[in-house]
Amino acid sequence: MKYTALIVSIFFLLVLGNLSPIQTFAQNKSVGTALSVSISDKNLKDGNIIASSTKGYSLTKIAYDSNVYGVYTQTPAIFLQNTADSQVKPVIISGKAYVLVSSINGSIKINDFITTSTIAGVGQKATRNGMILGSALEDFNNSNPKTIGKILVAVNPHFNASFEDNKTNVLEVLRNASDPTTLTQLTSLRYVIAAGIVLISFGIGFIYFGRVTSSGVEALGRNPLASRMIQVNLVLNLVLMIIIVLVGFGVGYMILIL
Repeated sequence: MKYTALIVSIFFLLVLGNLSPIQTFAQNKSVGTALSVSISDKNLKDGNIIASSTKGYSLTKIAYDSNVYGVYTQTPAIFLQNTADSQVKPVIISGKAYVLVSSINGSIKINDFITTSTIAGVGQKATRNGMILGSALEDFNNSNPKTIGKILVAVNPHFNASFEDNKTNVLEVLRNASDPTTLTQLTSLRYVIAAGIVLISFGIGFIYFGRVTSSGVEALGRNPLASRMIQVNLVLNLVLMIIIVLVGFGVGYMILIL
């Protein structure tokens, strides 16, 4: 009976002793599986956002980086390490991870989308369509945009198109068009239609002006005394051609941003 009681006591001590580290582990560490990645940057910090490219893995350095890959963490719950390379680092690509963030694009609230920023390896609040790292699980508010904090983020890198993107400019549209990773079937169709309208407007404008110019040159040869009137007519038709081309550009641009 004594031995039975002793065994039961030891069993409970072992169980209770093992429970405490498990609870601390869940609270202080990222919850997710990390893959082994060789990162070129030397000054890595826990929570830095990592991008992938043909040149390898490095810290993100641009906003809405289409190559965002995951989050470097020093305390992953599970680390699938490549033992053949001792220099690899743990990077979480899915799960929950503590991420370095800034208020450079506004205060962060729970469920806000988090994307990359111009601060190397640091995230920010996403306010327009583009690649995001995931969703914030904690708030972050600091009046100084240079202050870096750390919040828990549900990591799931993907292209987000849920915003009504009124701030998109021409350069951003062209950048997205050149990046196939951001294109859905609907977006691709919109780019094709927009490009078709622009090309058609160019064609109509130049064909129209070419014909008018040819007719004007012939009229000028037949009636030199009317050269002033013919020149004015050519200028008016040139303006009309430019208007046609600009309207085509405008319609194509509206198709992309609406």
